[in-house]
Amino acid sequence: MKIQSQVSMVFHLDKCIGCHTCTIACKNIWTDRKGAEYMYWNNVETKPGTGYPTRWEDQDKYRGGWRLDQKKNRLHLRLQGKWGTLGNIFYNPYLPTLDDYFEPWTYDYQNLFDAPEGDDQPTARAVSMITGKYMDTIEAGPNWDDDLGGSQVYANNDPNLDGASEEERRQMQEIERVVFFYLPRICNHCLNPGCVAACPAAAIYKRGEDGVVLVNQDRCRAWRMCISGCPYKKTYFNWSTGKAEKCILCYPRLESEQPPACFHSCVGRIRYVGLLLYDASRLEQAAKAPQESLVQAQRDVIMDPFDPEVIAAAKASGVPDLKIEAAQQSPVYKFVKRWGLALPLHAEFRTLPMLFYVPPLGPVLAKMNKGMYDTADADSEGLTPMMSALEKSRMPLRYMASLLSAGNEQIIRDVYRKQMAVRLFMRAKTAKDVPAAEVEKALTEGNTNAQEAEAIYRLTALPTYEERFVVPAMERETAVEDLFPALDPVARNYPVHKGEVGIGYRRDPRRGP
Repeated sequence: MKIQSQVSMVFHLDKCIGCHTCTIACKNIWTDRKGAEYMYWNNVETKPGTGYPTRWEDQDKYRGGWRLDQKKNRLHLRLQGKWGTLGNIFYNPYLPTLDDYFEPWTYDYQNLFDAPEGDDQPTARAVSMITGKYMDTIEAGPNWDDDLGGSQVYANNDPNLDGASEEERRQMQEIERVVFFYLPRICNHCLNPGCVAACPAAAIYKRGEDGVVLVNQDRCRAWRMCISGCPYKKTYFNWSTGKAEKCILCYPRLESEQPPACFHSCVGRIRYVGLLLYDASRLEQAAKAPQESLVQAQRDVIMDPFDPEVIAAAKASGVPDLKIEAAQQSPVYKFVKRWGLALPLHAEFRTLPMLFYVPPLGPVLAKMNKGMYDTADADSEGLTPMMSALEKSRMPLRYMASLLSAGNEQIIRDVYRKQMAVRLFMRAKTAKDVPAAEVEKALTEGNTNAQEAEAIYRLTALPTYEERFVVPAMERETAVEDLFPALDPVARNYPVHKGEVGIGYRRDPRRGP
């Protein structure tokens, strides 16, 4: 057992109002400069929708993440192997183009002041921030499909709807079933990051003390394999500096015990940050799990911070007491491990992301029948009316499973039943219009109890600043070695020094023996 600590996050999608305050906070601090105009380290997408860049979830197009060779039981980068990297080092056919993002623009505001006198009102024409030339048309932007979840154009092209029947697509566009929700995204700072393994220059690494994935600007040679290797497309290329850039999780703030800027500025208070203790010796096994078991395999990697054996192993690995105590208070541990409510985004990419999402309950309410929720089959199914509504949801369970549980609908169903049980429990407690027998039945169906339901409600609706953000000082000066994956043949051929930090990881060659 090799215990390491990792800064991890939870986004509660039921609370996101799509205001983009998080995006603006990040943009103003980190990417408000030349070459970074198109970069959105934090962005908020409308789902169903194509996302940013367009159809980033389609790995047949972009080749991000890992694939499992079942015959040899080995993980390989979906992008390419060592010889493929060499052959494509001057040309990567799987890179998203600028059109997949958007061409950033500003406006010729000076023309409003300098235009000669005439009969027409002068206008401020769009000007490309890359070429400096006028743009005839603007065809895309960083949030082009915002609030258009029911549109024929964007929702229908969501990769998570691939394979959906015409009936499912039609039902989602009916006037009483049109539905969308918001999906904020940042870098997942994965335990098995594809961007790190894809880099031929070994310029990307994981910090040993907190697991934050960073780019060494001195080592970066602009091969841009990291962009393709990341299945979430959260690594970007700065066309001005010729270097790769990505979300750094505001690590200067973490080192001073503050949450990242997008967390701090979140209006809906949907964001939680805390430490998780994980067993590095189980990473390879978790990444190789069958697709239907990937979520559970990732949960199994996360260890109980109250277990004396885990605490002893963490101390033996150099994890200080302050971090162990932070892991015990972590809201992320509660949502992910104790309650099983938060799920990884596209676990089938096998990167073991450390950003988890609590699925939105709103879009799952049943369709309407004569102005009432259609719960006609509740009695025959032996479920409460709300639980019956789950099976007739406006947003198909298959869609949510494709997004958050690698296609395993049972996991999504279990999460929603627990969320619904909490809702019924609190409604009975406040509005007092739900019979006690129905509440008890809902708690049983949701595999929870009154005490746990109360705790879930309080951390969801009434958390204090200190409960949402549990960030100990990261102690960079006493950090363990920086890490990078060695699961893939490409990664194994990087020059490394002797001495393993954990199964699946080796010392960063930049830090010496």
